[in-house]
Amino acid sequence: MLLELHVRNLALIERADVEFGEGLNILTGETGSGKSIFMGSVNMALGGKVPRDMVRKGAEYAYIELIFSVDEEKGKILRQMGVTPDEDGILIISRKIMPSRSVSRINDETVTLGRLREITGLLLDIHGQHEHQSLLYRSKHLEILDCFAGVEKMKKQLAEEYRRYCSLEEAAAGFRTDEETRRREADFLRFEVDEIEDAALKPGEEEELSRAYRRFMGSRKIVEALSAAYAAVTAVDVGEARKGVERAAEYEEALEKLKDQLFDAEAILNDVAHEITSYLDNMVFDKEEFRRVESRLDLIHGLEAKYGSGTEAVHRALQEKKERLNELENYDGLKQKAEQELEESRERLDLLCEKLSERRKQAASGLAEKIRRSLLDLNFLDVEFEISFRKLDKYTAHGFDEVEFLISTNPGESVKPLGMVASGGELSRIMLAIKTVLADTDDVPTLIFDEIDTGISGRTAQKVSEKLAVISGSRQVICITHLPQIAAMADYHFEMAKEPKEAKTVTTIRRLDGRQQIVELARLLGGAEITDAVLQNAGEMKKLAEQTKRQLREYGA
Repeated sequence: MLLELHVRNLALIERADVEFGEGLNILTGETGSGKSIFMGSVNMALGGKVPRDMVRKGAEYAYIELIFSVDEEKGKILRQMGVTPDEDGILIISRKIMPSRSVSRINDETVTLGRLREITGLLLDIHGQHEHQSLLYRSKHLEILDCFAGVEKMKKQLAEEYRRYCSLEEAAAGFRTDEETRRREADFLRFEVDEIEDAALKPGEEEELSRAYRRFMGSRKIVEALSAAYAAVTAVDVGEARKGVERAAEYEEALEKLKDQLFDAEAILNDVAHEITSYLDNMVFDKEEFRRVESRLDLIHGLEAKYGSGTEAVHRALQEKKERLNELENYDGLKQKAEQELEESRERLDLLCEKLSERRKQAASGLAEKIRRSLLDLNFLDVEFEISFRKLDKYTAHGFDEVEFLISTNPGESVKPLGMVASGGELSRIMLAIKTVLADTDDVPTLIFDEIDTGISGRTAQKVSEKLAVISGSRQVICITHLPQIAAMADYHFEMAKEPKEAKTVTTIRRLDGRQQIVELARLLGGAEITDAVLQNAGEMKKLAEQTKRQLREYGA
């Protein structure tokens, strides 16, 4: 179950720390007190979309943390999924939200949002107004029926066969070409296959040729550079300069040193010229080999431009073209084989769909009756509930069934689709009835209900509160409400409020003790002015709610 929620710097929440308990946890507060932000924080922590400007003004980031206690059975499932709670069965889910990005973690391990949703879906289920509206879609009806029928294993097997069927159908579609088109395609494929095979490309050949080409190009540049250097060295007439200085030195002894320097310079330049000549004489530049390397590289690059970058890609293209050419040359036999395999897959798929449909139909009557009885408990005075089936004209990964929930809430009226009959308040009660029915098959330990009381009051609100009391007898329930009848059933009651703080407005949340719960119930009952009579009424309501809750959990709804 959800033990704790910690929120930092999220919208109006500067800091909020909540410790939830077992059973029914109720949150109440004035309109605009931040209840929607609370729900939003949980949704975001579970991988939901982050609206813009959710980071509190002046803060660098927002932080949300959920701490769960996991029992041994759920822990075993999580470990199979690669998530390990600590030795006390504690699992920590967190999300850090920054202006440009967010980071989600499970026990300090960074995870993707998809991975986060996969894990948290085992721990917590949120039911808000959006999900009530999802009852208007037939796909949701099928999902609910399948959950009740317990057909997950059958659906997995069917989905695998459906993927195989789609693949075979695509392969069979490739044989739907006329003879002339096949002939032209085969001729072109033979040309391409011959072109690649004639090239006889070898692994690593391109790299080896490229290195050789660079060496050849380097040799050419070396020859050009050394030739220029030799010309420059030999163009300097140091010997003539030395002779001139020798003649001058006959008259001035101080020039003897300069004469010696010129003598040394002449010797050095002669040595340099000799070295250059020797290097060029010993240097081999095989023009024929250079042209061969250059031509081979041009061929390889041309093939890569046509068939894929790299020798491996060209070989893969060759294999694909050979396979396709083989199909065209053995067209009739392969076509027959593909059609046979497709037909065999279709028969297997049809059988799986039939079995799944039969299981669904067996479960549908029981589900419809349980929902009907649960709706009567929720103050539908007269209600009929049915599940209709229609066979689709195609296969899907979920079978060929389309189901729809039909309802009648008035005596004598025929059942009609939910969207044609149910109001917003009725949809919320129908969803609550469904969740009550699924409680025995759904093993999610924590349920959160938001706006479950939309459009209801009076006796209906009392019935909803009793239903929530029953559900919370076997699992943790967190419910946001504005109705005193529901709030009175709380095992743990929390109040959300807005308070001014340093010229800012912040949302706070606190757990209420016995007396504070009575005052909050009185506020829900009496509005702005809370009189002694209202307080007395609230106290009586809480007392009766506790008695009713004990009876319901002891004897059942």
